[in-house]
Amino acid sequence: KEVVLSTQVLIESGADVTTLHKITAHTDYRVEANDMGAVHCLKGRDFVAGPHLNIYNLPTLAWLTGLGLRRWVMPLEMGQADLALMQQSRPLGVQTEVFAYGRMPLAFSARCFTARQRNLPKDDCRFSCLDHPDGLLLKTREHESFLVLNGTQTQSAKVYNLVDTLDDMQDLGVDVVRLSPQSQNMAEIVAVFDATRKRKLSPQDALARLQTLMPAEGC
Repeated sequence: KEVVLSTQVLIESGADVTTLHKITAHTDYRVEANDMGAVHCLKGRDFVAGPHLNIYNLPTLAWLTGLGLRRWVMPLEMGQADLALMQQSRPLGVQTEVFAYGRMPLAFSARCFTARQRNLPKDDCRFSCLDHPDGLLLKTREHESFLVLNGTQTQSAKVYNLVDTLDDMQDLGVDVVRLSPQSQNMAEIVAVFDATRKRKLSPQDALARLQTLMPAEGC
């Protein structure tokens, strides 16, 4: 196993900058950069480019590779066809990672939604998020699940699940898949992905098995 430390997506205070420098100063662990400030701090060292750096084209990928990038995470909005184009001319020595399971992080805020919902100040949130380990579900007026508010993240209400496309990703040369954790059943979910990767479980059976382990409908 390899530990990778991730930097914040949104830096908006002096304390956040201090945390950024503390994380990027680590030399024992590889670091995932999620904003350009982190990239600046990591220049010349091996680092992972997180999905929030929005790498959509080969010139951007090549430029960041020159700064030290050794793995990039595909942006959530990128489709399979665009990924295939990126993979055709991916720089040598660079790995590709794809977000493959979990509620998708769609937007970030400086303010914790859970604390705001309880009218608590930011500096005295009382860790309200612990009461909602999988976030607060937001519905439309028609009572349809729309979004999930999870701390400072706005996430998809449905659970993104690509377990039945692992073979396609291997054919495209994807090296790593990312599984975003949830409060329950995570060990079983990892086991299902592992069995599917090793072809001990068919994609259809894996999809059916995961339906019983997810906190919401899959997509």
